[in-house]
Amino acid sequence: MTDAAPGIEAGRRLFAGSCDFVAGAATESALPTLGLPEVAFAGRSNVGKSSLINALTGRKALARVSHTPGRTQQINFFNIANRLMLVDLPGYGYAKASKQKIGQWSGLILTYLQGRPALRRVMVLIDARHGPKDSDRDLFELLDKIGVSYQIVMTKADEVPKTAAATRAAIATELAQHPAAFPEIALTSARAGTGMPELRAVMAGLAEAPPRR
Repeated sequence: MTDAAPGIEAGRRLFAGSCDFVAGAATESALPTLGLPEVAFAGRSNVGKSSLINALTGRKALARVSHTPGRTQQINFFNIANRLMLVDLPGYGYAKASKQKIGQWSGLILTYLQGRPALRRVMVLIDARHGPKDSDRDLFELLDKIGVSYQIVMTKADEVPKTAAATRAAIATELAQHPAAFPEIALTSARAGTGMPELRAVMAGLAEAPPRR
C-alpha cells in the first residue's frame, strides 16, 4: 500500500462520506444489481471482517460484530459515499455449522466471485496471531484459478507486536507463488486503528479502478 499523502487524503475523504447498508443476500437472486465498483472482504470465521469494516468507516455498528463463529450467513453490501461498495462475505472454516449450510454459503460465494465484473479486489483477512490456515490457502488457489485479484490484510496485529512483521514476511514469500495475489500486505488492528489510513487509501484507488475483463 502507498503511504503518499494524496492517497491518504483521498481515502479520508471517501470514508468521511455516507456509509449505508444496502442489502443482505442469502441467494443468488438477492444479489444487488451491478453498479458501483466492489471490494469484497473474505476470511475465516471470527477473523475480524466486521470489526475491520466498522473501523474503516468509523462506524461502531455498520457491520454487526459477533463473537459466535459462523454467525454471518449472507453476503452483506455497504455503499460508501455512492462511490464504492464494500462486500462482507460469510466466514469460512467453521466446522460446527451444518454441512448443508456451509455448502450453500460456498456456492453463493463462488457465484458472486465468478460473476461480478464490478469486483475490483478481494481482501483476504488473515489473523496475525496464527498466519494462513489450510482453508485460507484453499481460497488463494480458488482466486488464482478464477482470475480474481486478492490482497492479504492481516488483522489483530496489535496482539502480536513482536511477531507480526515476521509473519507478514513469511506470507509475502508464500504469495509469490500465487499469480492473482497483490504483492503488498496490509498490517492492521481494528481496535488500535493501525493501518486504517493506508487501507482507506487503497479503497479510494480501487473506487477509481476500471472493471475487470
